[in-house]
Amino acid sequence: MNTLQFVKMQGLGNDFMVIDGVRQVFNLSRQQIQELADRHYGVGFDQLLVAAPSPTPEADFAYLIFNQDGSPAEQCGNGARCIAKFIHKYNLDHKKTFKLWTQGKITLVHLEDDGNVTVQLSEPYFDPLLIPFQTTEKQAPFQLAIAGRPWEFYLIGIGNPHAVILVDTIETKTVETIGAEISKHPSFPQGVNVGFMQINSSEHIFLRVYERGAGLTLACGSGACAAAAIGRKVGLLGPRVQVSQPGGDLWINWQGPTFPVYMRGPAQFVYEGIIHKNTP
Repeated sequence: MNTLQFVKMQGLGNDFMVIDGVRQVFNLSRQQIQELADRHYGVGFDQLLVAAPSPTPEADFAYLIFNQDGSPAEQCGNGARCIAKFIHKYNLDHKKTFKLWTQGKITLVHLEDDGNVTVQLSEPYFDPLLIPFQTTEKQAPFQLAIAGRPWEFYLIGIGNPHAVILVDTIETKTVETIGAEISKHPSFPQGVNVGFMQINSSEHIFLRVYERGAGLTLACGSGACAAAAIGRKVGLLGPRVQVSQPGGDLWINWQGPTFPVYMRGPAQFVYEGIIHKNTP
């Protein structure tokens, strides 16, 4: 047996097990991650986050993300805020602004004086082939038949893939059932995160997200960015949007094509812990 120190964190109720992979050896298997994600027999989390040495001089750290099912993820907005605070609090870096490498993408994070964290994500992309989504349709909105009726959605990549559905009212049962069906649909060979967006005004939306590999969560940072950018692209939202989710609010800023997306919100520590694991 050996031990691994970790910290439990959360961003708007989207909760994480965070590990220092710079000063510790991180070698958990997919099965071990699944066991730790269990909320009854393990630590319990939506995603596992690891701060590790960067593979490139262009970034300060690598930022590794694993879903509840042990699968790797390309991006996690709420997680980026949490790991930024983790790096600073545990003296991995004393700067307040640094770059994170995640599967070839660079994410810029900045710790604000008021305790919030601002994250600069990459410029969004909308080509269905890059999501990837298999379709013969030429332009959005795209469509899939789910549960006996057609569902229209917009596609956006923001480091990870998202399908955004505009609804008049968000119903949790619909998010869980329809979200799960779309997320795992064969037309998405790598899966997709599914957001249900209710527009309150040009500056405020309500959102619920069914996350690929994690299911229904209290908040999704990249999902908030995706929804705000889609709303902006189709002319229903302005450049600055307050995104309200069950776990709380995020503030998203996207000026439009060629610009990155900015997300601002909180990140909090919950507790520290140590796990005992079998050596591989």
